[in-house]
Amino acid sequence: MLGTTLILLLALLAAALPVAGALGTLGLLLDKIYSKMPLSLALGEVAWSSSKDFLLVSIPMFILLGEILLRAGVAERMYGAMVKWLSWIPGGLMHSNIGACAIFAATSGSSVATAATVGTVALPLVKKHGYNERLFLGTLAAGGTLGILIPPSINMIIYAVLTDTSIPKLYLAGIIPGLGLAGLFMVLVAVACFFRPAWGGGSLSYSWSERAASLVDLVPPLGIFLVVVGSIYAGIATPTEAASLGVVAALGLAAWYRKLSFAMMREVLENTMRTTAMVMLIIVAAYFLNFVISAIGLTTMLTDFISGLGLSKFSMLIAVVIFYLILGCFMETLSMMITTIPIIAPVMIGLGFDPIWFGIVIIVLIEMALITPPVGLNLFVVQSLRSHGTLNDVIIGSVPFVLVMILLIVLLAIFPGLALWLPQTFG
Repeated sequence: MLGTTLILLLALLAAALPVAGALGTLGLLLDKIYSKMPLSLALGEVAWSSSKDFLLVSIPMFILLGEILLRAGVAERMYGAMVKWLSWIPGGLMHSNIGACAIFAATSGSSVATAATVGTVALPLVKKHGYNERLFLGTLAAGGTLGILIPPSINMIIYAVLTDTSIPKLYLAGIIPGLGLAGLFMVLVAVACFFRPAWGGGSLSYSWSERAASLVDLVPPLGIFLVVVGSIYAGIATPTEAASLGVVAALGLAAWYRKLSFAMMREVLENTMRTTAMVMLIIVAAYFLNFVISAIGLTTMLTDFISGLGLSKFSMLIAVVIFYLILGCFMETLSMMITTIPIIAPVMIGLGFDPIWFGIVIIVLIEMALITPPVGLNLFVVQSLRSHGTLNDVIIGSVPFVLVMILLIVLLAIFPGLALWLPQTFG
């Protein structure tokens, strides 16, 4: 049964079906092959129960927030400020890419939106300043992944819903690893450009007065972060309400910058509805698949198989990391989370891993899936912004950053306090 399921899933993905279609079709096929009763009759109930959770309302809110900020010009101003403060480090504008991604991540909650927004502003500068294009592209693809690790994060909300974990604690847990990962990315770039100075492009210099004047452009994204995350920890709003407050603040910024118009809002709402529909369809299809595999006994079989391996606590962690590295090459991240976490999380938590800590590890593994071929979404996002070159350039440039993410998981395993200190202190 397990082998048949895996073969069917790979065949459906190889057929280039949309992810939601592949998951839903797999559920229907397993129903026909293994179930003694027509489980498809429960599809309506599964669709309703999987989409009625109040927390899920925050998903379109965060998508809407990112769309508004993208079109309000916040990213362009923010990137200009990061250039003035970080371009002196070996690697120049590549550090600005990572720094801008880290700051935008604190407002958008989406890796794709982060990579697309910062990439749109940064890519025209590659040839102008003579950077190594592959490494430059890697900083954008990898920097974009910070969108789901630094709070607020849509993927953290999904994990919280699936595991009944506290979203505020997850948000706190992601801050130090998120900033730490951004720092490790910068160290990687600095070391590479120290040994290969030609990769770092032409030098840029700015006066301290220019840097001080640019700080005003960092205030809007940090203000959005304080509105969203601050309102949660101040007890003013739930995560869903905080996302709505962020949208109101973003609309205020758009009006302040004179970008708010009917045409802009029509485009923002269209893109938000399109993205939300895709996300919710994946959620419904994945929940139906989980319902089917539970009903036919596949979940129990898989759980017993994993438990029967007799692996130690940390051997199991290594196995999970390898599992997600492989799976991330073939599955879209959201569907991967929804189909695997209900099975793997209970096993890992049962072994003694903290659910908050394990949630951060999962998010880092999901980040890796965003930049591993052939289905790494951020790879395609960055490539779509280029007018020349192949996807291989983005892939090669991203490989060193995957290794850095693995290093972060090792550090989290050795020093779990990196993720747990803030939740335990302020949660």
